[in-house]
Amino acid sequence: MFVIATAGHVDHGKSTLLRALTGTDPDRLAEERRRGLTLDLGFVWTRAPDGTAWAFVDVPGHQRFIANTLAGIATAPAVLFVVAADEGWMPQSREHLDAVEAFGVRRGLLAVTRADLADPAPVLADARERLAGSRLGAVDAVAVSARTGDGLETLRDRLRDLSATTPPPDDDAPVRLWLDRAFTVGGAGTVVTGTLTAGRLTVGDQLELAPEGRPVTVRGLQCLGDDAETVTAPARVAVNLRRTPREVVKRGHALVTPGHWWRTDTVDVRLDEGASESSEPPGPPTLPAEPLVHCGTAMTGARVRPLGPGTARLRLRTPWDLHLGDRLLVRDPGSRALTGAVVLDVAPPPLTRRGAASARARELATLPASTELAVVLRRLGVAHRDALRARGVHLPPVRESGPGATEPGEGPVGALGWLVDPDRAAELRARLDEAVDVHERERPLDPGLPVTEAQRALALPVPELVEALARGRLRVRDGRLHRPDGEGSLPAPLREAVRPLYEDFRAEPFQAPTGQRLRELGLSRRTLAALVREGALARYGDVHLPPDAAVRAEARLRSLPGPFTVGECCRALGASRRVAIPLLEHLDRAGVTRRDATGRRTVRER
Repeated sequence: MFVIATAGHVDHGKSTLLRALTGTDPDRLAEERRRGLTLDLGFVWTRAPDGTAWAFVDVPGHQRFIANTLAGIATAPAVLFVVAADEGWMPQSREHLDAVEAFGVRRGLLAVTRADLADPAPVLADARERLAGSRLGAVDAVAVSARTGDGLETLRDRLRDLSATTPPPDDDAPVRLWLDRAFTVGGAGTVVTGTLTAGRLTVGDQLELAPEGRPVTVRGLQCLGDDAETVTAPARVAVNLRRTPREVVKRGHALVTPGHWWRTDTVDVRLDEGASESSEPPGPPTLPAEPLVHCGTAMTGARVRPLGPGTARLRLRTPWDLHLGDRLLVRDPGSRALTGAVVLDVAPPPLTRRGAASARARELATLPASTELAVVLRRLGVAHRDALRARGVHLPPVRESGPGATEPGEGPVGALGWLVDPDRAAELRARLDEAVDVHERERPLDPGLPVTEAQRALALPVPELVEALARGRLRVRDGRLHRPDGEGSLPAPLREAVRPLYEDFRAEPFQAPTGQRLRELGLSRRTLAALVREGALARYGDVHLPPDAAVRAEARLRSLPGPFTVGECCRALGASRRVAIPLLEHLDRAGVTRRDATGRRTVRER
């Protein structure tokens, strides 16, 4: 399907032209037909000779209905710009072209109507020149008379050419269907309509009604009057919503794919340079303090905070579901000026310090309106995939390497859905190396920087990102970071601390040091914990023994005949009950020994 909206001054024959092309009157309201004036959006369609469906959105030309006009142009992939041969370029011609420019419409066709009433050549030349200075560029132009039919076949040919050369949208894109109508159908319930600009809709889809976030289900679909199971963009579509009251839906709401849009009431934007038909060059626009802002079929009031030349922060009265790069139209109700704006940030930082606004303006001046992962992540530094997806960022598939971590390489570092920009990752790795070195210098008896401590120091959201940054550089063991060259060796301070204990164990391996002996050796709880963590000691309950104590105990206990008591174990090991009981409980848990109902134990056969 090819969807195209009309644009042009009031009473230049837009509706009449569509009636001649499709055989259907786009003026659907009785008041419109009585007055001969389009008041609201109209929708008609026809089929090209090759079977392609052409759907037209007819917009009002009168300045009093500009809000309705903007709702029709905003979601159109292309425009049919209409200028009358007997009147030429008029004020609403300029206003509608400003709207086309603001919304970023780049495809179009010029139709000079009422060619039977005046020579169309001068108007054709003038209008083409004006359109050429906009985003539309050089467009095909046709002189046509809806009354006589002259030029209609040529216009159909040009529409076919425009349809064939318009790039198709992304079928897999998330849905945001801006609603332009909502009504009730007997036996079906609430039905909404809109122009599907990207993605696809399928019966049964679970969507959200933005901006309130109400979950809705697609009960049925129609496209050009026919029931459909799936509708793919671009298309005019009617959606029957299951169990959704009519009063909660209105023009300006949107049906969106959950989790794929950023719902916000504050955005930072770059403004289009002010358009001018004079010989003076355009310059940065001046916005009113409280303009009206349009996006899709929605309109809301806003407060403007200028940041710098060509940049501003908009605080919307109603939140919208937006992506980076979305086009907005800022309207001054007093001067009727229309200014285009592109969304640069959907979650801008607060401006609380003195000079923050000017600093933000300098940042925005070089910020591209891009949804490429590398560009957005370079600005954010660290972000979750869900937050990036909601901003409209194109995300590649994740390759896992370890628990929740992405493969190392030249791309972003990631874990558990979090991604770190490569440049930021290099900075964080340098800080991580420094933190490990500082820990080794300042706490030599507590080897290994805890991962959680490194997480806090680097202000990272999850500890798994620390492990991802350390991969290939540092060794992670028992939740601590070590230098790889220290693997297998005990740090010198700990070697010196444990040497007297090893001398004690050499004569009596199962004589655990008493608290008095530990104090004499200057071994604190932290040092003992570090020795256990490094494998230099083994802890059983509250006693500390050589790291191979359990293996040596098993060997001695196997020499005992039959089930043995705790006392017999003490004599075999040369240990007190203070040592034997926690050691036996460890052997029980390890499955080395088995305790019977009498409290005696036997060593299991291997």
